[in-house]
Amino acid sequence: MPAGADNSLISHLQHMLNHPNEGDNHNAEPFAHCYRRLAELLPELINEGCDPRIMLDYSGNLLWGIEQMGRRDIGDALRYLACDPLMQSHVEWLGTFWSHAVAPSTPIPDLKLQISAWQQQFEACFGGAALERVKGFSPPEMALPNHPDTLFEFVKALKEAGYQWLLVQEHSVERMDGTPLHRSQCFVPNRLLARNSKGEEISITALVKTQGSDTKLVGQMQPYYEAMGCERQQLGDVEVPSLVSQIADGENGGVMMNEFPEAFRQANRQVRDNPNGTVAINGSEYIEALERNGVTPNHFPTIQAAQQQRLWSEAGDNASAEEIQNAISRLSVADAGFSMEGASWTNNLSWVEGYANVLGPMNQLSAAFHGSFDQSVVEDPSITSTKPYQEALLHVLLLETSCFRYWGQGTWTDFAHEIHRRGNERLERAQRSNL
Repeated sequence: MPAGADNSLISHLQHMLNHPNEGDNHNAEPFAHCYRRLAELLPELINEGCDPRIMLDYSGNLLWGIEQMGRRDIGDALRYLACDPLMQSHVEWLGTFWSHAVAPSTPIPDLKLQISAWQQQFEACFGGAALERVKGFSPPEMALPNHPDTLFEFVKALKEAGYQWLLVQEHSVERMDGTPLHRSQCFVPNRLLARNSKGEEISITALVKTQGSDTKLVGQMQPYYEAMGCERQQLGDVEVPSLVSQIADGENGGVMMNEFPEAFRQANRQVRDNPNGTVAINGSEYIEALERNGVTPNHFPTIQAAQQQRLWSEAGDNASAEEIQNAISRLSVADAGFSMEGASWTNNLSWVEGYANVLGPMNQLSAAFHGSFDQSVVEDPSITSTKPYQEALLHVLLLETSCFRYWGQGTWTDFAHEIHRRGNERLERAQRSNL
């Protein structure tokens, strides 16, 4: 956010520290402790004879902000969680976008940039070996595109970047006949199928995050208690244990900040003391265990993004891109509940409606960036390592952060306008230097 000295870019945590008397900014140090506390909590549980598991995703700009602040206490704790040999069997890092961008309304060419920028940031912080262990992807806000072309390019970009699976929100997907997922289906991997307006298809494994109040579910370790009541299921010829997948959106509420540590301790101690078949397990660990027992993605149920069945029924199987867009328009007029904005865990809030004054500039800056650099990068890929390119890219990625479209009009949209202005300024400067 452009809120530092001379409006320089600083992290929100730094802003909280700079203004301790505003709002809940007095929580800056408790927030900082939340970022690093698992480096204390996991060894504690392991020393007690527990076998804890946790999956983590930190956005690239959060990692950058921690480094920018010189917070070695946080950086060293995260490095321990990412690199220490003991931690590798307990902690799974998930990839995400570099900024906390909402995939459905992110310009399609920038999906790949967000993904690759995060990978570069993570590797710079923790090394190539740690990056190679990152196999799953956590979309910010659990936001899954449902426009056929956006979803196809999103899945394609994930697979090209080496990702093997992603987390999806239960109500952001549907069965191939358009009906909601069966409850039991939420507890095994699914094959997410994406089909674009050219008729091309691509798929990726999806673990389903069930509906509910996200921070409360994880903060109070509901996944453990739900898993205790789950039955084994049949995938192909193999009987497999059910997996309950949940995720909380970080330290923006007292539940995760205050209730999670003790609930996490309690659940792991119960697993240790009651060997009844319910254990903690991470996503890749579970999928790899299935593979070792002969279960492949071909055995997984096939799902698609929400509203796909209605769209393809309206447009026809061999519809052109124009016919698909016309079908979207007809369905949107006929049914206010039909939307191609995608779905996330905040479906009561639109990342598009009411934010034209952010989305317009965001799309303009992205288009100008690609117009300025794409052909030059094809001719000389080393341009991506130049300062003009990287400074312009930084502003493109930052402007796509969801925070600028969460809090309504005011300070945050003003921040967005300033980032947009500076981004265009960087592009003009790059053009003057013939980059």
